[in-house]
Amino acid sequence: MKKLLFLLTILLISCQPEKKHSDSEAIKKELTIFLDNWHKAAANANASVYFSSMDSTSVFIGTDATENWNYKEFKDFSQPYFDRGKAWDFTAVDRNIYLNERHDFAWFDELLNTWMGICRGSGVLQLKDGKWHLKHYVLSVTVPNEDVQKLIDIKSKKDSLLLKKIIH
Repeated sequence: MKKLLFLLTILLISCQPEKKHSDSEAIKKELTIFLDNWHKAAANANASVYFSSMDSTSVFIGTDATENWNYKEFKDFSQPYFDRGKAWDFTAVDRNIYLNERHDFAWFDELLNTWMGICRGSGVLQLKDGKWHLKHYVLSVTVPNEDVQKLIDIKSKKDSLLLKKIIH
């Protein structure tokens, strides 16, 4: 009888739907909403929602080579835009989200419709005390491969000066 009960238990467990996959999909939907709301908060100049989606150790890397900000630096830089009632309006048009096995870290990449044209964002999210936080975000301007040489020519002088400053 014990063997039969054991076998039935094993059979029932093996027939259960895979929770990891459904949990993953639900978390990805939650993170899609989280990231969309983060972008909307900037478009609506809602600094409270925007910055509470990050935490005190977050990093924001902008499109300029000198834009590598910790949370406080980024908030100080951004606050005047929010105070004017218009920060920036980025809308995700494509996004990929990936999760670690414990579902407490996620990383993503997204294509954004922006005033600069199509940009790419990528970042890392952490689940902390039951709430997701954007820990690291990188914003990049996309450049078609056939136009890279033109871009190199445009920025070569400033890149050269910045490299001299960084290296020395």
